[in-house]
Amino acid sequence: MPSPEIEQEYLVNSVIGEGAEFTGEFKFSGLIRIDGRFRGVLETDGKVLIGKTGIVDTDIRAKVVVAGGEIRGNIFATERVTLLSSCRLEGDVVTPRLIVEEGVIFHGKCTINPT
Repeated sequence: MPSPEIEQEYLVNSVIGEGAEFTGEFKFSGLIRIDGRFRGVLETDGKVLIGKTGIVDTDIRAKVVVAGGEIRGNIFATERVTLLSSCRLEGDVVTPRLIVEEGVIFHGKCTINPT
């Protein structure tokens, strides 16, 4: 569950709930939380939260990404990426800051690009 700090920083304007599936192009401002399945294009100038049950098959372009689910694709974040202990990532990460909790499964390359 997002902390109050996250709620104040970004307005949650999109949710793909557990059991839901979305395929297509999704471009938006603000915050999206994914607990279901997503396949397609995902771009935001805000934040992407992927819950433990979330399965994402796409490249993610965002300011901030916090991942606890399964990702097959690359992550491009302009501010920060946080991989939570339950995360499984098959893809590359490009970001100025990367936080990886113990237990993450990560197959890919990481490029830290300071801003």
